[in-house]
Amino acid sequence: MENIQSPSSIVMVRPHKFCSNPETAGDNGFQVIDQFEQTDISKLALKEFDTAVSQLEHAGVKVHVFDDYGEKDTPDSVFPNNWFSTHVGGHIAIYPMFSANRQRERRWDIIELLKQNYRVQDIIDYSGLEHDNLSLEGTGAMVIDHIGRVVYVAKSNRADPIILERFCTHFNFEPMAFDAEDSSQNRVYHTNVIMTVAGKFALLCGEMIVDPKRCDAVVARLEETGRDVIMLSSEQIYEFAGNAIELKGRTNLLAMSSRALASLDKDQRSRIEESAEILPISIPTIEIAGGSVRCMIAGIHLSKR
Repeated sequence: MENIQSPSSIVMVRPHKFCSNPETAGDNGFQVIDQFEQTDISKLALKEFDTAVSQLEHAGVKVHVFDDYGEKDTPDSVFPNNWFSTHVGGHIAIYPMFSANRQRERRWDIIELLKQNYRVQDIIDYSGLEHDNLSLEGTGAMVIDHIGRVVYVAKSNRADPIILERFCTHFNFEPMAFDAEDSSQNRVYHTNVIMTVAGKFALLCGEMIVDPKRCDAVVARLEETGRDVIMLSSEQIYEFAGNAIELKGRTNLLAMSSRALASLDKDQRSRIEESAEILPISIPTIEIAGGSVRCMIAGIHLSKR
């Protein structure tokens, strides 16, 4: 069952001109303005990226790597999970992005590779809705439970309710939206920074969900599908503990950043380790852009050809 939730193949994009993105800084409270010279930061990010890929491959995950040489201004291209997602049955969704330089991240060579190597029945492209200033930023805005067929969404300007409704109708999911705020009453910009759904457990920062009753409903829905719901604190969210992804390598793996793992307590670790081996990946430079390991990975939920 976990295999539906946890892909064994993924897409990652190697960033050659990485930096934190000024166009998205306004509503991403996790972002840090660059502290280094641009060339230094790019080199550090490349090194972290390549180490991450080799760790994942060593653990038995198939990684399709694409290079972003930076011909276009795409500072966040290392986070491809926002512009496309793949689904059991051969379905791909392409998403409308909130900021102009993120809209330039979409690459048809990635979609072509998927069509060549995996069974693809159809591609549903929502990206034209950018002309109406609407966005739904993929598996950043939506945390998808492929087993329970539920999409969890923190309401934000990156998760338009109209497109969400369309997506859920097309892909046969039930939407479960909620208001989520950080300690400064700012809306959480992406659901996947406060929530991870794995095969047998979920990580959730309940204290960031504004309405306690809505939080209880989210927990109940996760528990209905047999998940152990492991609660995270706001402090742990700022260490990116919510931004993890379960993958299928030689074992079940929970990929998360070293910083995220360091923030977990003994009980949280042992509950995760009941069904998944934690794979810590050190990406301190990449994390200044406001995303972590989950954001770097676009899972492939398609059958191989």
